[in-house]
Amino acid sequence: MSTPIPQPAGLPLLGNIFDVDPSNTWWSLKGLAEKYGEIFQIKVLGHTIVFIGSVALAEEICDEKRFRKYVGGPIVETRSLVHNALFTAFDNEDSWGIAHRILAPQLTPEIISSHFDEIRDVTAELIGNWAQLGDKNEIDPLAQLNRLNLEATTLTLFGKRLNCLTGPEHPMLQAMEDATSEAMKRPNRPGFLNWLYGGKMKRAVATQRNWAADLVKYRVENPSDRRDMLWAMLNAKDPETGKSFTESEVIDEIVTMPIGSSTAHCTLAAGILFLLQNPDVVSKARKELDDVLGDGPLAAEHLPRLPYIAGIVRETLRLAYPAPGFNIEPIPRAGDKCPVLLAGGKYQVAHDQAMIIVLAGVNRDPAVFDDPLVFRPERMMGEALERLPAGAKKWFGNGKRECIGKHWAWDFLVTVLAKLIHEVDFEAADPSYVLKQDGWFNVRPVKFRVKVKPRGV
Repeated sequence: MSTPIPQPAGLPLLGNIFDVDPSNTWWSLKGLAEKYGEIFQIKVLGHTIVFIGSVALAEEICDEKRFRKYVGGPIVETRSLVHNALFTAFDNEDSWGIAHRILAPQLTPEIISSHFDEIRDVTAELIGNWAQLGDKNEIDPLAQLNRLNLEATTLTLFGKRLNCLTGPEHPMLQAMEDATSEAMKRPNRPGFLNWLYGGKMKRAVATQRNWAADLVKYRVENPSDRRDMLWAMLNAKDPETGKSFTESEVIDEIVTMPIGSSTAHCTLAAGILFLLQNPDVVSKARKELDDVLGDGPLAAEHLPRLPYIAGIVRETLRLAYPAPGFNIEPIPRAGDKCPVLLAGGKYQVAHDQAMIIVLAGVNRDPAVFDDPLVFRPERMMGEALERLPAGAKKWFGNGKRECIGKHWAWDFLVTVLAKLIHEVDFEAADPSYVLKQDGWFNVRPVKFRVKVKPRGV
């Protein structure tokens, strides 16, 4: 006999509509995961959603022989922006495979390493801007690093400087925020409200697609011998079908990239907070950097020789879960509508039940992590890292639909964090600050501000 899946009490007809804040969904799910543990469900207007909060169950439903990515809800809403692109394609659409085969060769570790100097140099520019602030050196790290992320993404993948590290905020940043927030809210909002806010979504879509079209226009008007992501989008063919991208599909995939990379600045902002809370970690990291770099600048060949910095990045991904979860569903079985069994039959869900892995629960699973709320980079290094079950390392998603840009994200995070630790002293603007997160397709620390100055000054 299976065990009933825990669920908040809820209200007649409305169900658990008030148990999840539509303006901060993932913070609500974090609280429910902390209360109910490895699995729980909610019902909203008769619709059941199941959530996974343990490493063991996450690992089980990441078995691609039984389960697959679920494209529904907010992801379907995002199709109005990027159609059937890498992130939003349904499992039965050929577009995902075509796009993956065209673009994946541009995102290998070797190719990403060739962009190291560009990432390092735009980071140095941002740090240089901070050094000029003088006594007015209080910043919003999330906003600053968001600019850096868009600048680095546009330069490395599409070969163009936006010069958006200073001055007015680039329109893309607000457009991405508006589109993803609307995508999260629309599935559970009455139709008349979606109609009311429809203009906000349309404006966000137009801004992002116009940005992408401008990048294409710039490349056409300024021919380059760069063999980067934009070159592949414009010129490469799928080796299996011989198909290339249409003009609209090029725009789709260009827009997909900064949305996918938008977790990076959230990771870094949270990492700064964790470092401020753990000064011993900063000391260890600076010793590693001083030993490896000596008196020279950070170089691409240094990155594999920084295991402690890598541990800091992984531990930040664990505790900050900037990509807060992902959706899974059972693979349809022809003519079989029997319940799907989980945990050896302890739980059962409907044959077509979508499930959401809540990384705020999985990444803090006490069955796997000792003192799970403690920031400890050593647990993400060497043999300790190797001993972790696969379900505890889902920072970039799972299987064939895992983040295609994970190597770009990794090099960006390690490079930027290394430079920040090595060259910048941070001080909390409010020493009593307590982490609270919000966000849509990513989560980030809110109302977090720091003071910055060059190291040693």
